[in-house]
Amino acid sequence: MILPRVRDPRLVTVRRGGTLTDADHHLLALWAAACAEHVLPLFEAARPEDPRPRQAIEHARAWVRGEVPMMQARAAGGHAMGAARDLRGAPRHAAYAAGQAGAVAHVAEHDLGAAAYAIKAARAAAPAGAEEVAGRRECRWQRDQLPEAVRELVLDDQRRRNALCWSVFDC
Repeated sequence: MILPRVRDPRLVTVRRGGTLTDADHHLLALWAAACAEHVLPLFEAARPEDPRPRQAIEHARAWVRGEVPMMQARAAGGHAMGAARDLRGAPRHAAYAAGQAGAVAHVAEHDLGAAAYAIKAARAAAPAGAEEVAGRRECRWQRDQLPEAVRELVLDDQRRRNALCWSVFDC
């Protein structure tokens, strides 16, 4: 479970009674897509014939550009998560990261899901004994990708939801 019981209005769109602008929602979606894409090779090495996670990332970006509706991006995210069902470890987490990225169009708070699963994928792909270092490295890489306009919002949300996200944001 990565979504909190009580929603932060800063991560709820203005249309739904929150304060998140469309521009910032788009930045969160692009950041989530970048996080998921960074670990996507871990999935594609295991399942090179399965395009669903890559398509979810592409749909997230297409949603930002106004080329696909929210429901289509969200559905692509669901299909990416379906690609993970019978997998374990890094490939599974990488597919889940892509799925969460696709779902950001529907609920902005899925951005941390994409980031958290990407960190879990990096940890799972690391050699024994190097998991924590790999996770911290991935977390720092992600933070370097954060757009300035949403940086403090995401960092605050990471502090707030770290326990829900397997404490992966301790980097």
